[in-house]
Amino acid sequence: MAVATPKLIKELREKSGAGMLDCKKALIECDGNIDDAIKFLREAGLSKAAKKSSNVAAEGVVSILVNDDNTKATMVEINSQTDFVAKNENFLNLVSKITAHAQATEVSSTEELNKTTIDGTNFEEFLNTNIATIGENIVARKMVTISTDNGVVNGYVHLGKVGVLLAATCNEDAKEKTIDMLKKVAMHAASMKPTVISYKDFDPEFIESENKAIIADLEKENIELHRLGKPEKNIPEYVSMSQLTPEAIAAAEAKMAEELKAQGKPEKIIPNILKGKIARWIEDNTQLDKANALLSQNYVMDDSKTVEEALKECDESINIIEYIRFELGDGIEKKEEDFAAEVAAQMAK
Repeated sequence: MAVATPKLIKELREKSGAGMLDCKKALIECDGNIDDAIKFLREAGLSKAAKKSSNVAAEGVVSILVNDDNTKATMVEINSQTDFVAKNENFLNLVSKITAHAQATEVSSTEELNKTTIDGTNFEEFLNTNIATIGENIVARKMVTISTDNGVVNGYVHLGKVGVLLAATCNEDAKEKTIDMLKKVAMHAASMKPTVISYKDFDPEFIESENKAIIADLEKENIELHRLGKPEKNIPEYVSMSQLTPEAIAAAEAKMAEELKAQGKPEKIIPNILKGKIARWIEDNTQLDKANALLSQNYVMDDSKTVEEALKECDESINIIEYIRFELGDGIEKKEEDFAAEVAAQMAK
């Protein structure tokens, strides 16, 4: 009679959290007795994964691997429960191995990753074994691989907490300097948190919503500035270059020209004054782009130019086509620990 039936294996997996092959082995060793099999797994340290899997893993590491010719790059977020484990050599070696495996398989989700094979075993089994060894819940949470046939890729990780990948097309003779420039722009993006490459990537509904919100915030700020007797900020009509049609710019310029004439400015100097005023008007009316669009942001390494201007200055052929940013633990709800309450509860027992 079979002692490791699919039904028993399923039951043991649910109770222990150990891998399928380990459950099968335990049932065979224990003649199909579930309780003895759980004890067997516990003594082998393989049921630790079950106890750990319910623990919130919000610490960990963001890791990047770029291949030798900068045509493929992979970024993963591997979470642990504590920052202490995230600095552990065994954990870091595991992260490196998973990153390389994710690049080789080009998986894009935890579900896809769990179906792969690593070191001759199912990935989920492999990870559970490492959870048992390291002693904390570990989650391969996010992963992405980008590649290009007619350009280069590069990336940057800041202290293992924030990672950025970029891909760009460029001329063949500009590849080396593009690789270097992408590293610098990735550093910029790690710090400045753009959400899109260009203002052209914004959803119209998002622009409309932000238009109202930004104007409301500025109006509220001006109330306080007025109270303090400080100069108030200009209230824009728009927030993105995508709204600044030729008609909108022409209307603004005509209004400014009329105001200058009303102030008695000489006709011959008005065009020169208008250049500066329209530039300032565009600056005031593209605040959403400055905050969220990578190419429109002031370049952190030289804020006298935008990222787009810095790229063109490096080489006219550079065109960023892909941008991905991971921030460790983003979106994970961390459990708030109340140690005083916990101790009090223990003492009351």
